[in-house]
Amino acid sequence: MEWLTLIRGRRSVRAFRPDPLTREQIELLLEAARWAPSPHGRQPWRFVVLTTPEAKLRLADAMGAEWRRQLSLDGQDAATIDLRFRKSHERITGAPVVIVPCLYLADLDVYPDAERQDAEHIMAIQSLGCAVQNLLLAAYAQGFDGGWMCAPLFCQATVRAALGLADDLAPHALIPLGYPARDPVRRPRRSLDELVVHWE
Repeated sequence: MEWLTLIRGRRSVRAFRPDPLTREQIELLLEAARWAPSPHGRQPWRFVVLTTPEAKLRLADAMGAEWRRQLSLDGQDAATIDLRFRKSHERITGAPVVIVPCLYLADLDVYPDAERQDAEHIMAIQSLGCAVQNLLLAAYAQGFDGGWMCAPLFCQATVRAALGLADDLAPHALIPLGYPARDPVRRPRRSLDELVVHWE
């Protein structure tokens, strides 16, 4: 597939058919992710792969309880909370595969000053984003789709507990994957005139 067609064609899918993905298909995504650029070549990310209904349900239930609490703190009414909870729960449990990208900082450089250490941390997060983008493009190139859910950022301890992850793994996203049940609504993109703020 021509590269710009691939980039423009990738969609954020929220509903999936039940058709399974093969282990080979999933490993190809992870292979694409591991070739992303990273600070000092350290690859400060690790991936959790969920394919069993039990694991996805356990994660969705644990995150859902925390999300209900947070939505109520925002002042949302019970009916809205129930609707948002149900849609999110279905998105996680209905996907054939869910990948949880985690930030892993143990191998990064350590600096004596906070400013450089903060920059190192930001570089790691940027590279995690690159790895996820590689993964999503690899999915689309194979004929299926994914989405990007940032909910774990708001409940990292909950995700770690639900999946039995080590404390040095910081869950940053959920990537549900599969064949789309319907075409998603595409959001328009800003023009280059809006996005390029300086050129000389």
